[in-house]
Amino acid sequence: MKASKSWLVLWLGVLCGQPVASFAADQALDGVMQSPAADSDSLAVDPFSADPSAAGNPAAEPLAWLDRIASASQRLNYIGTFSYQAGRRLETSRIAHRYANGEESERLEVLDGSPREVVRRGSEVRCLLPAQRTVIISRVGSRSVFPGRLLESYAGLAGNYNVRLGETGRIAAHEARKVVLEPRDGLRFGHVLWVETHSGLLLKSQVIDARGEVVEQFAFSDVRIGGDIGDELLAAQAKPQEDWSVIDMGNGVAGQADNDKSIGEPLPGFALISKVHHHNGGTVQMVFSDGLAAISVFVESAEAGAEARGGFPGGGAVHAFERIVDGQRITVLGEVPARAAQQAAEAMDAAVRK
Repeated sequence: MKASKSWLVLWLGVLCGQPVASFAADQALDGVMQSPAADSDSLAVDPFSADPSAAGNPAAEPLAWLDRIASASQRLNYIGTFSYQAGRRLETSRIAHRYANGEESERLEVLDGSPREVVRRGSEVRCLLPAQRTVIISRVGSRSVFPGRLLESYAGLAGNYNVRLGETGRIAAHEARKVVLEPRDGLRFGHVLWVETHSGLLLKSQVIDARGEVVEQFAFSDVRIGGDIGDELLAAQAKPQEDWSVIDMGNGVAGQADNDKSIGEPLPGFALISKVHHHNGGTVQMVFSDGLAAISVFVESAEAGAEARGGFPGGGAVHAFERIVDGQRITVLGEVPARAAQQAAEAMDAAVRK
């Protein structure tokens, strides 16, 4: 049986050491959203500017910290080790990031299990899997992997979350300020962020469920912020050979879909930000966001007699739900609670029938 596009994204996201929802959203944002370092005045700030609390606007202060996180992850040089924990899964990765001449370069190496490297040059990302003798190529217009996990637009964020500042603490030997995002409904997770007070770099990120339990966590154990990052720290260690397989995830036609009125919100507060028509298999992928969380909706032809899988976990905070409507398979992948993934899949019925 031919693998669906959504299952391919699940598999590749796990292999490349990226949260599945982030990996899926990156594919659809290819060519749609440009780096805010290039075209967003709202993020054109000095990452080493003064503490936002000095601005004297208590209502805007928490959102100012989110702006700093997005800017710092792109515009700073840093190198460090961080862990990812979700349930029984625990992985440690090493990351080196450089910003020079308006372009980002980055190398991430997963230190546990099968060797994996993710190397970025500008908008091109290559995931190298020596054990599978495979290279996966994707092109992204925004950063959605730790420590740059926030989206660039916070429009309407306060309508979906109560954003407040917490105490100051210490993470990876750096002073950090706590930022809490509490969901206003049961359709999204809560988030707790610890931000390095001087630079704005995200040092720790937790996803919190309705019971107050940590579902997923990223955290630096050590990090050096600033200074030179040499080419040798950004170069891939794995050397692909002629017999390696190459999977190019960028083989689609992307377009902004903000004015597509035929597609409603799958969940309250989640707006359509991109729509991609993938050449392979004719899959349509839509990405919706509430300004922080993102969900990808895949619509593709179902084989005759195929049965929907219903709900299934995607790993960590990611949940998925699959249905078949009028011969079309609808799969929702997102960093949202399980019932929200199901509600989103059911809400897409009308879009399929139009």
